[in-house]
Amino acid sequence: MALATAPLPAFPFTEADLGRFRETQQLAYHCAEQVAAWIEPGVTERQATAELRRCLVAAGVEDFFHVPFAWFGDRTAFRHFHTPLQFFAGGRKLQEGMPYVLDCAPVVDGYTADIGYGGKVGENPTWDRLAADLRVYRELILREVKARKPLDEVYAAVDAQIAAHGYDNRHRVYPGRVIGHQVTRTTARGPAGVNLFGFGVRTLQTLGRELISERLHGRSPLWADGRASRHAPTPGLWAVEPHIGFRDVGIKFEELLVVTEDDAYWLDDDLPHVRRWSTTAEEASR
Repeated sequence: MALATAPLPAFPFTEADLGRFRETQQLAYHCAEQVAAWIEPGVTERQATAELRRCLVAAGVEDFFHVPFAWFGDRTAFRHFHTPLQFFAGGRKLQEGMPYVLDCAPVVDGYTADIGYGGKVGENPTWDRLAADLRVYRELILREVKARKPLDEVYAAVDAQIAAHGYDNRHRVYPGRVIGHQVTRTTARGPAGVNLFGFGVRTLQTLGRELISERLHGRSPLWADGRASRHAPTPGLWAVEPHIGFRDVGIKFEELLVVTEDDAYWLDDDLPHVRRWSTTAEEASR
């Protein structure tokens, strides 16, 4: 299987840039945690996304890569999703024992983050098991990307791990079956805060340029399991979102992965899901 022969671009960001991306990602997760503490049985998905947007704007967010999403119950596993419109928040009410996923992608001074926050209300042993196993995917993805495996092969390795766990791949339900996408600093000059089909106008302008540029070099800024992702990891920032499900429970994380010409690392380890895994490991060792 031949990889793209075009030389990979140089890593495009400075340490100062990475700091700003990290700040935006922390802001996004902080707001998701605030909304997670606020929601309770009876709250609808639309109310949750409105509260998430309010929190983000109050924190200084100027624009959005995409509008905030919230999924409750079996919608966390994208059950019976057939059209893109079903991803948008609806009238589903949160109930005791339900899982939920909050997803937001704020932009501050052009620096973009795209995060996914999973939680539950009350007891849900299935969610507990999936939440613990999600750590395996974070470690697997980093290991495979550091080894410079083609992106479609990394996707296949994630699929194999999902099957080994007895779960099913839910990121394949996203448009384009993507498990991730490149993130860059938005430089477009379209109107801020205006969205089209759920994506910010500035996002669409920037993503359009990236798609054209990368395709000319045999690469894609969208990470899926097809021919377009049959290339080595492109240096830059990637928002990565492995999404797993078991029956009516789905969970994911989404965070920024830094890929350089010869290495890779997660932008920040001080994130809710990483702290949860660390706490669980510490408790188990006592």
